[in-house]
Amino acid sequence: MLLLEIGQIIWLLFIGFIIFTIDKKQENFPVPTVLVLLGIVLSFIPYFSSINVTADMIYHIFLPALLFISAYQFPPKAFKENAWIILFLATVGLLITVVVLGFTIYLLGSIFTSLSFLAALIIASILTPTDPVSVVPILKKSSGDGKVTTLVEGESMLNDGTSIVVFTVLTSMFIDDHAFSTLSFIREFLSVSIGGALLGICFGWLMSKAVHFTHHKEYQVMLSIVLAYGIFHIAEFVGVSGVLATVSAGMMLAFEYGRTIKEDHFKDALNGFWGIVELSILSIIFLVIGIEAAPYLIFDGWIFAVTIFLAALVIRFLLILGTTKIFPQWRTSTSLMESFLISWAGLKGTMSIFLILTLYAKDTNSTELDWIVSLSFAVVLLSLVIQSFGIYPLSKNAKKHSPT
Repeated sequence: MLLLEIGQIIWLLFIGFIIFTIDKKQENFPVPTVLVLLGIVLSFIPYFSSINVTADMIYHIFLPALLFISAYQFPPKAFKENAWIILFLATVGLLITVVVLGFTIYLLGSIFTSLSFLAALIIASILTPTDPVSVVPILKKSSGDGKVTTLVEGESMLNDGTSIVVFTVLTSMFIDDHAFSTLSFIREFLSVSIGGALLGICFGWLMSKAVHFTHHKEYQVMLSIVLAYGIFHIAEFVGVSGVLATVSAGMMLAFEYGRTIKEDHFKDALNGFWGIVELSILSIIFLVIGIEAAPYLIFDGWIFAVTIFLAALVIRFLLILGTTKIFPQWRTSTSLMESFLISWAGLKGTMSIFLILTLYAKDTNSTELDWIVSLSFAVVLLSLVIQSFGIYPLSKNAKKHSPT
């Protein structure tokens, strides 16, 4: 249920307009993080505190557009050159992170509170998907290193789909007391992921052909809206990943841009329309994240949350460091500082908030569930604030130490 009034939406957009306008004059200004902090402030104003955004709203309204924008703007050549390392991090790397971080949270939990191993794994699955929208513009300006930005963006696009599958399996075990089956998990993971990707590729290709039936750019933009949302909901309806379907469709469309679509006006119209949509959605969603998170941030587990945040950073750094040593083209061209920069840029955001709200919607009256929600909100906030404000000096430093 969408519980946002038109007036509230207009005010959120206006606040976003002001912040994005300020951003034009700044070199190190992570807009989404500033919006989240403003959202926390707005939560103390009755007019805004009444806002209630559900997981379904984020998943079915905001997410398809953000995924499609990221995917069709992602350079196909960059993905082709780095496909294996991106796919590894978004699948195997994510699973490794969930297990290692979950085990770490479980061990730390014995010091601060009582958390089951399953609850620790759920927190880890919430904190694993990355959302670098706060830092990518700063990375592009300050580091000048396209490969770092490519890896950060590519991993983020694909690991959303993986994280949802992992989270869904773990929460079904936690809420419904289902037994875990490795074979069943692998089968579901592959069918949902591959099915979503194939469906997206097919529809993305079909749209690339359909744009030739009209030369009116307005109609072509309409068709892109149908693709972004239509493929997402079709995929969810047939039981495959809507996230990966939308990402694959957007990437397929981007690939066809360079191969068969030569109408520059179509590209310009698409960029113009979706550019406005992206700014509008980011303004609303990050302000709302701050408003929604505020009540859950008042709890006595902040020391535990800080510890989890630091543990997640260390584990991700070790994963990135090991992964860059596996792939030859990254082994000799990536410095230790660049590996740390890639790790630091993997901050938490929209997908983590969606997973938190999904879990909170489960009416279990569980104290452990309350801990999971509050801890996850706190770590996401720490990640957004600390990592986004630290990315500029780190990227400058990484540029100095980059192999020549």
